[in-house]
Amino acid sequence: MRSKGRSASYAVAASGQWTDEEEGRRRLPAGEVHAWERGRNETVCGLSLSRSRLIRFAGVTWTDTFPESGGAADRVQRQCPRCASVAGRRGSDARPAWHRTNPRP
Repeated sequence: MRSKGRSASYAVAASGQWTDEEEGRRRLPAGEVHAWERGRNETVCGLSLSRSRLIRFAGVTWTDTFPESGGAADRVQRQCPRCASVAGRRGSDARPAWHRTNPRP
């Protein structure tokens, strides 16, 4: 179990890959991407990496898959919404964090 003080840094697992020739033949994620914690055999949303045939990208962070990051998002088609709710999401389509405005007494 994670302690409250430690922030998680998530890597990426994806359904596909492509090679960027401009960055020295670096493997990058393509298709649907999921957040993944290093050392685990499943994504944040609970998919098994091997059974789902997802490819691990330990050198690519979750924030690099956002289109506005300019990182590894060139061929990302979809981010898993369940992973995004845990790992964080940004951009114009992101919903604000849930907040109770009038709690019950």
